[in-house]
Amino acid sequence: MVRSPDPAASIREAARREIVRELHGDRRVDGYAWLCDTDSPEVVAHLAAERSFYESSTAHLLPLVDALTGRMRSRVADTDSSVSYRRARFSYYNLTPTGSEYPQLWRGRDGLADEELEPADTDTLLLDPQSLLGNSTYVEIGACEVSPDEQLLAYSFDTTGNEVYVLRFRDLEAADSPTDLADVIERSYYGGAWSADSATYFYTVHDDAYRPYQVWRHRLGTPAADDVLVFTEADEQYEVDVRGTRSGDLIVLRTANRDTSEVWLIDAHSPDQSARCVQPREKGVEYSCEHARTASGDRLLIVTNLWAQEFQMMSAPLEDPGHHNWEQLLPEDPAERLYDVTAFAGHVVTTLRRDAVLRARSYRLSGDGHLSDPVDILPSYPYGTLALAHNELFDTDEVQIVEQSWIHPKSWYAVDLNSGTRRHLWDQAAPSYHPQRYVTERHWVPSAGAEIPVTVVRSVDTPLDGRAPCLLYGYGAYEACFDPEFDPTLSVLLDEGVVWAHAGIRGGGEGGRRWWLNGRLGAKQNTFTDHVAVADHLAESAVDGSRIVTRGLSAGGLLQGAVFSQAPQRWVGVIAEVPFVDVITTMLDRSIPLTASEWDEWGDPRKPEEYAWMRSYSPYDNLPSAAVRPDLLVTGTLHDARVMVWEPAKWVAELRSTAPGWSPHCLFRAEIGEGAHVGPSGRYAHLRYEAEIYAWALERCGLAKSTMCE
Repeated sequence: MVRSPDPAASIREAARREIVRELHGDRRVDGYAWLCDTDSPEVVAHLAAERSFYESSTAHLLPLVDALTGRMRSRVADTDSSVSYRRARFSYYNLTPTGSEYPQLWRGRDGLADEELEPADTDTLLLDPQSLLGNSTYVEIGACEVSPDEQLLAYSFDTTGNEVYVLRFRDLEAADSPTDLADVIERSYYGGAWSADSATYFYTVHDDAYRPYQVWRHRLGTPAADDVLVFTEADEQYEVDVRGTRSGDLIVLRTANRDTSEVWLIDAHSPDQSARCVQPREKGVEYSCEHARTASGDRLLIVTNLWAQEFQMMSAPLEDPGHHNWEQLLPEDPAERLYDVTAFAGHVVTTLRRDAVLRARSYRLSGDGHLSDPVDILPSYPYGTLALAHNELFDTDEVQIVEQSWIHPKSWYAVDLNSGTRRHLWDQAAPSYHPQRYVTERHWVPSAGAEIPVTVVRSVDTPLDGRAPCLLYGYGAYEACFDPEFDPTLSVLLDEGVVWAHAGIRGGGEGGRRWWLNGRLGAKQNTFTDHVAVADHLAESAVDGSRIVTRGLSAGGLLQGAVFSQAPQRWVGVIAEVPFVDVITTMLDRSIPLTASEWDEWGDPRKPEEYAWMRSYSPYDNLPSAAVRPDLLVTGTLHDARVMVWEPAKWVAELRSTAPGWSPHCLFRAEIGEGAHVGPSGRYAHLRYEAEIYAWALERCGLAKSTMCE
């Protein structure tokens, strides 16, 4: 089924230079630590040679990649637009024009009819990411915040992929067209908030380990050197972010690690004042705050896990919001994971998960600050998802939501918060796409005392009779959920007769907070056990067990590395994108970005018990037998600030050194130019990347030749 590697393609063999690492009486030999020096010309040359070997080994797939890319592009509208959303003075929308890789920010029109896909003459282009590229092939927008008076735009951008953002400010009412001010802040991170008078902007800065640890205050029209440090998080395990409340009255600073948080507040009308703490941190207690105005006074709405594993909502007076004043508004429901609350003038809206499905619920906010008259806002599509869209107005009884599923494009609705009645606003364009040709199903798979939700997506012409190949996707970390998002590339894969499945394994959040707790730290093995159990179940009941390809990215790449070693016979191919695979070495090195903040997710290997957890599954330290190894596709990015490129580079080198005969079946797609953790930026570049991944997977499943012959 799989084409033999090109004998003319040469593998760049990495020199083995062993060092010995000893800790807790355990001895680990690392032959490729030298690959960590990414400033070394030798290392860069090695990565370039790996990319060359990948390209020569997959050159025969280029016609298939071209064909898949063409089919994907046919299902992406040349011109695409979001629904418009209202602020006090103007409406705003995102529009991606024909031929552009990136969505532009516009303002002007109010409402959007189906035929209106071009800006009106009176509309104004506020930001075009394509204009920021310069000599780069990559750009990513970080902050993008219109000021309260709607005269200014704070925006930040990164053109390398390393998540260091340049922050700028744009005058939206300049005489001829929006014009950048002289203010430039060269280093910033995600998160930002305006003062109420639109004269001051708060932003975060990350340290050399890429941990956002400070909040700064910039006064428009003053040099960046005069900016004021507002808050510093000294604990290396915590990260800080900043945002404004929907009311416009508060700036919220939140510092958190994986299971503990602390909130500080600044009056947005007095931005020069010092921040004040809501409640000092307590290990294991998380909370977040939203501002609500009531007839009896301003209050904080607090979503917390205090005395509530799946979280509850509390309330406290704004002037004295400590624990001693917390009053329960919504008790914990063990069957629902409560995430957050959004306050409006007369209502609050919560987002929550039940039975692995994300939904919302509206409540009437009374004058005394209590909640009543709950209205559920549920997804319309089977196993789809629903989320709040852009809702900038505070004094409103109507909010925008967006719905989608793996097979249904986005649809926007306005929802009446009193009744739950919906008014259709806009549908995402998807030419040449017909959702009725596909079906989504939910399976529940037993695994080590749990029932794992598995979403199965297929063409209506592909029966689950044990004959179809399968691409299985998994992540399983940080309580993150991969809620259904429509992706036009997926239908192209389904059209080839492949069944696509997403495993909601423990470590993620599909089953609520308990799902994460049962898949982190000492329980991490559950993540890998669940993924293999899902594959076994599908092989026994639905798909061809000899043609299952598994895929995951980052922490999902760790998953792929672990199941590659623990169940190599289960897979015909493994796709490990930017994989976190040298777990112990990374978690021992505080200089590596994000290491200390990750100890509460993976463990601290300086502690013997926690070292043992990681030692049992770390892919770099647990290689599979050389006799049984599936084909492997690995990706890595030189500028990645989350998973250092040396992790996949070292892993690939170690795997090849222990199985030379298998080595040509291991490909490393190393990106040494601009590029980010999740791959290329831009909609067409992303399509091309997905086509490469799919082409490799289709070849593993024996479908590449038939697809190219169509």
